[in-house]
Amino acid sequence: MLNTVNQMLTEALGPLGPLLALGFLGVVLVLIALPAMLKKETDGFAKLKAQAQAAKSPRKDDSADLRRAGKVDKLEKFAHFLEPQDAEQMSASRMKLLRAGYRAKNAVRMFHFAQFALGLGFLAFGVMYAMLMQSKQEVSTQFLVLSTIIPGAAGYYLPQYWVQRRLQSRQQEIISGFPDALDMMLVCVEAGQSLDQSINRVAKESRAGYPALADEFEMVAHEVKAGKERVQVLKDMSERVGIPDVSSFVTTLVQSATFGTSIAEALRVYSNEMRDKRVMRAEEKANTLPTKLTLGTMMFTVPPLMIILIGPSVHGIATTLSMGAGQ
Repeated sequence: MLNTVNQMLTEALGPLGPLLALGFLGVVLVLIALPAMLKKETDGFAKLKAQAQAAKSPRKDDSADLRRAGKVDKLEKFAHFLEPQDAEQMSASRMKLLRAGYRAKNAVRMFHFAQFALGLGFLAFGVMYAMLMQSKQEVSTQFLVLSTIIPGAAGYYLPQYWVQRRLQSRQQEIISGFPDALDMMLVCVEAGQSLDQSINRVAKESRAGYPALADEFEMVAHEVKAGKERVQVLKDMSERVGIPDVSSFVTTLVQSATFGTSIAEALRVYSNEMRDKRVMRAEEKANTLPTKLTLGTMMFTVPPLMIILIGPSVHGIATTLSMGAGQ
């Protein structure tokens, strides 16, 4: 019977038919067993302890329970599978997603779920594509392996690439808008507003041009309004953004608050420095432009020029040789 099945798979799918069938069966078995593996068993003593605590604690409002019930995360039961168990890795992943602009509580969980889902989805697509090509014509083993593995790897690394690109674009936006935000903050402070009011004003005015920077300043304002210490809020902003210019700005404000110096004077000096750095960045890009254009110039200018200059001579020599050979 096994020989018959093996022969049928070989005739239908080619030499790798049994291997493809076993791989597909393995994926199906893993998907079937995954819910049972991820199901978290409840300890009886833990359940009794929870019931005792619920009986001792005062009864909560039913409306609050209903509000929370609508916001339950569907991936909560898979948290121990989709989130890193190491606290250091979990903190690094959360910080990377924060810098990319994803502030949701379940951002890390959704990121790993996207990697898992896209990896399996693209892998299944690659397997189906390989089977389709195998049924149409004879293909090599290398083509089958590559057409199966490459889509799966691409689907797995696609969310990571997306987050990295979003992080880079967001940091670039903050760097571009930071000097203007400092100038506006300096104007607000010199007009008599406090630092908290200046941060609120900057967050409101920079929303149209630099939304990422406005989000960071708005978060600082909300945390200060909630009662968190301002120095700690500024340090959290520096760590959350991960940009040296913002870190230097936070250090300047903390030192001004510690030593009692004028915040307006510190902002004036630092804003001038930020404007100079922005000019230096523009000059650096302008100086690297000719080097970057050299390759394009050589590729798209030199070959047509050589054809125009040497082409008629080559054509004349070829015509003369052909006429001499004919005589």
